[in-house]
Amino acid sequence: MTTSFSYRPLAKAITAVLAAALLLPATVAAQNGTVLTLGTVQARSATERELSARSVFTSVDLIGGDVLQPQKVDHSWELLMNAPGVQVTQFKMGTDAGRFSFRGFNGEGRINAVKLLIDGIPSNENSGGMPYLDAVFPLDIAALEIVRGTNDARYGLHAIAGDVNVLTRQGGNDGQLSITAGSFGTRDVQLAKGFERGPWSQNYFVGWRTSDGERDHANGTQRSFAGKWFYTDPDGRWRAGLTSRYYKNAALEAGYLSYPEVQANPTQSPAYARDDRSERETVQTAVHIDGALGSDWSWNAKAYQNNYRNQRWVTFTAGGAQQERFNDETHRGVILNTTWRPDSRLAEFVLDAGVDGQWQDNTARRYRTVARERQATLRDWDYTLDTRGAYVQAVIRPMDALKIVPAYRVDRVYGDFHNGATGLRAPVYDYGLIKQPKLSVSYDLSPTTVVYANWGRTFQIGSGNGAYRTQLNDLAPSLNEGWEAGMKWAPVQGLQTRIAYWEQRASDEVATVLGVNGVVGANEVGNVGQTLRRGWDAQLTWQASAQWRAWAAYSRQKAVIEVPDPSAPQTRGRQIENVPNWLASAGVDYAPTADWAFSAWGNGQGGYFVERTNTLGRYGGYALLNLSATYRLDARNSLALQLKNATDRFYVYAWYDSGSSGYSPGDGRALYLSWTREL
Repeated sequence: MTTSFSYRPLAKAITAVLAAALLLPATVAAQNGTVLTLGTVQARSATERELSARSVFTSVDLIGGDVLQPQKVDHSWELLMNAPGVQVTQFKMGTDAGRFSFRGFNGEGRINAVKLLIDGIPSNENSGGMPYLDAVFPLDIAALEIVRGTNDARYGLHAIAGDVNVLTRQGGNDGQLSITAGSFGTRDVQLAKGFERGPWSQNYFVGWRTSDGERDHANGTQRSFAGKWFYTDPDGRWRAGLTSRYYKNAALEAGYLSYPEVQANPTQSPAYARDDRSERETVQTAVHIDGALGSDWSWNAKAYQNNYRNQRWVTFTAGGAQQERFNDETHRGVILNTTWRPDSRLAEFVLDAGVDGQWQDNTARRYRTVARERQATLRDWDYTLDTRGAYVQAVIRPMDALKIVPAYRVDRVYGDFHNGATGLRAPVYDYGLIKQPKLSVSYDLSPTTVVYANWGRTFQIGSGNGAYRTQLNDLAPSLNEGWEAGMKWAPVQGLQTRIAYWEQRASDEVATVLGVNGVVGANEVGNVGQTLRRGWDAQLTWQASAQWRAWAAYSRQKAVIEVPDPSAPQTRGRQIENVPNWLASAGVDYAPTADWAFSAWGNGQGGYFVERTNTLGRYGGYALLNLSATYRLDARNSLALQLKNATDRFYVYAWYDSGSSGYSPGDGRALYLSWTREL
């Protein structure tokens, strides 16, 4: 069930790059020149055994820890507001507080299109959501590595529009203690400390955050603990380590309001939500081993187990009944990778290959409840979802200025589903071997200018019971084919700019049907149809001097249903819900002396339609400004004052489903005072 696709735009883009390679003189320039970096990304103490995204792919953004660690946020997904082209969706409901997305996909949960990794460990739940991200507090983050598009062959499931790798602190003997107090009864304590002696390194993190929330009935408490223990062979031939991270969040839910209610009093909580609350617990444990074989070969292996448990009592509307939603998921996986760097007459040749497997054991229960007492069973699911994947890619530089990265990935999906409420048993759809070719090309026109293009295929399958043969016919996966062409220009030292145009088409896209939650045996996903997403991005980072740093990003995007599901012909040519047509972020840092630093930054987005016929108007647009001032008391202690939403801008998250709608207001102006001590 694939849609036809015109390769002409891609062919023209790649032809232009190759023509430049043939007609213009080669120049010596860094081939990671298409990467844009904001802030400082610290080098890892140990030798990296695998290819990094920044050395392979052509649409990569890096955000350093010095930008992320000072941020005062309720949840770590809010840090992505600093990232170019990223949409952050804020539910502000208990443990299910929000998500991020990009490339014309929304963060609502209907389609989770971004592969999340934490130190290279897959960190999505079955549906593609990102509950493990909350466990990584800002002070523990060394960098964010963002790959947008369809050309990354390393990952399969959930990597529909790209991937994000959260790199946490590793090695070193440094550390920080941060204590924050502020608006809405917020109290936050974070402690990160590393110990490195000889071949041994240890890193620890402890985090505790509690807040009453701006709205009534919205208080919550989060706890996180993480540890890393690594041993490096004194001869540098191999390294082995264990990582573990625990997180727990217990929170009340303020409930969704009608639009007149949210305009009249955005801090209120409706009476029907008085018994709503949620608890979430995640545990991630992984073993990492890497090594070198001679001078040409290196290898990397990871084995992991993720445990996710979420219990939520929620009422969506005044006329609706309360539900208890219980999810318990255990995901085990193995990732193996090898890289070969032979001597070559080419400027560079690297061959990279890997295999991976994941075994999911999932439970999903839902009950109709009254004051959190169970009245009836709405969902009783047990299901497995197992994936196997393999890829191969090469980095080929026939000359210093030209880099070509062909790649190929295949995935296979297995699993079984059991509905305890109806007795139904079903295997996973026979998706077959899911083939995903990819190609990236970049060329240095000059030491200051790089042009690039990429193309690739990714895939989507249903979540929950949507991946299993509950009907007679098999379904093919939805295939996403996307391309991008762009240019990076760095005219002077410290200034980097990048502009790109991209498109992504999907065949038979499916999305979670949020309105079936109270129907026993209902299918969790529904067909959207053939879709087209396209847009352009413009980015700039400027380190003008040691005292000044600025950045800005603007993205235009549009997600349209080209061929609708036969049951919804009125959606033809309409925009997909909850996708704003523009996203923007910008900021400036100024440090006039060694002791003082000032920052101003903000982000915004346009309004979006809340349903697929586009007849109910647009909501959700905003532009927010944040300010901060930091004073260094001495060599080890500093104070920071941070003002969020400085203009007290009113904004909401809005949803619509099956005739019902709800609105959740964003936080108003908030002030935070932090003390940080270097350890």
